Amino acid sequence: MLIDSKPTNAPSDLMQRRQEIAHHVQEILRLVGEDIARDGLLDTPLRVAKMYEEVLSGMYVDPESVLNTTFEETSEGPVIVSDITFYSLCEHHMVPFFGKAHVAYLPSKRIVGISKLARLVDVLSRRLQVQERMTEQIVATVDRVLQPRGVIALVEAEHTCMCARGVKKPGSKTTTLASRGEYTSNYDLRREFLQMVER
Repeated sequence: MLIDSKPTNAPSDLMQRRQEIAHHVQEILRLVGEDIARDGLLDTPLRVAKMYEEVLSGMYVDPESVLNTTFEETSEGPVIVSDITFYSLCEHHMVPFFGKAHVAYLPSKRIVGISKLARLVDVLSRRLQVQERMTEQIVATVDRVLQPRGVIALVEAEHTCMCARGVKKPGSKTTTLASRGEYTSNYDLRREFLQMVER
């Protein structure tokens, strides 16, 4: 399902999995014609394995748990957190895409600490992703947990699979937008959000 964002179970034996990944990275290096015994590559397989643990750490976190501390509060206007920097790994080529996310919601009865919205973006980006799904997951998670009057997310990213390979168009950006509630039906609200984050 497009917006499914539930985590899988974390590895039970981290060290064993790390060693297995390192072994396969070493095999990739050998198969592409590298000398796996040369000095610069001796520790590369293990470094790559540790890198994957870091950039894919969001796979083992339930994104809803990030928003589990809420406060009873109402607000007529929106809560907007903009320019949330993120780095993710494209599931099609396993190369990075990175950029900024802008998230807003119209509180109904509850609010959440603003840092939690940035943390939510981190959790959802630190996994094998596509930008379209990540944008939908941000909105769906806020909608489920806070049940606001409306929620919207705009994500802008540069994809290295498009910049460094393939069509080779560095500097090109992809923009995705998702919304729920009043941000879907009220175009004045959407316009206000877009104007505020695109200043």
